[in-house]
Amino acid sequence: MRTNRAVVRSRWALVLLGVTAVALVPWMVLLVLTLPASAEVRNWQVAWVGLDVLMAAGCAATAVLGLRGDQHARLTASATAAVAVLDAWFDITTAQPGAPLLQALACAVAEAALACACVFLALSRGRALREGRGRSQASERTASTPGGRCGPRD
Repeated sequence: MRTNRAVVRSRWALVLLGVTAVALVPWMVLLVLTLPASAEVRNWQVAWVGLDVLMAAGCAATAVLGLRGDQHARLTASATAAVAVLDAWFDITTAQPGAPLLQALACAVAEAALACACVFLALSRGRALREGRGRSQASERTASTPGGRCGPRD
């Protein structure tokens, strides 16, 4: 019975997401028709550095969790991929023509590569995570075992 409730809740969440997607269409049309073509922005550096801090934190969290064999690395990898795509989007769409746009495109290539690596990790079934955890646990056992590589010698 409990599983049935979970399925019903999941379906309602999915229906809500679908309704939200449809409701956003007229909102996007309204934005296209009413937003100015340009605007002065305050805290510009904070916004851009903030995206990079978020991306770095996502990479670090994914690496730490993944190396520990924690399946939550798949979640942080998903979030990091989204941040990388957003960063690339805003780099390109806010760049001035010429050299700044070329620089933004070069950065977008690197961010796309990062996003692809993160999506790969997020969609993996955790085999690499489990294998990584197994190796690190085996190393810990060897290091703490008397007579092991790092243990005392007789």
